[in-house]
Amino acid sequence: MTTIGMWVEIVLVVVAAVLLLLALVALRRLQALRRGGVDVAVRPAPPLDATSAADDQRGWHSGIARYRGNQFRWYRVSGLRSGPNVVLDRFDLEILDRREPRHTELHAPGHTVLRCRTAEGAFELAMSGDVLTGFSSWLESTPPGHSTGYRQAS
Repeated sequence: MTTIGMWVEIVLVVVAAVLLLLALVALRRLQALRRGGVDVAVRPAPPLDATSAADDQRGWHSGIARYRGNQFRWYRVSGLRSGPNVVLDRFDLEILDRREPRHTELHAPGHTVLRCRTAEGAFELAMSGDVLTGFSSWLESTPPGHSTGYRQAS
């Protein structure tokens, strides 16, 4: 076998492996959506004085979020981790601000960006209107005998 033929085979194997990995990630996302997940983009909140276009785009990760009791569990789509990447507790979550995406952010029209704070730090969540309605309802509701965990910063 020639050296060129061997390199062609190696390249084809690598391309096939990458395509298989992409197909597995897409399948994982579809399965998560079928189990009641919602599309949410998450990033650690940038400093309030960050206003450049690069700051708007930096750090966003697409993922699937699922509600589990008092927790909002977010799973990064492109990761191979089996557990949630971010867990927000209903009783620890405070919404600091709500805004439309900036024109330099790559979110779909109709999305809303929430700036939230927990004991672990501040996050920004980008979600569609339907997901925001469900998220707000989940935040405002509590099991019988518990005080509401929903806090809107003033």
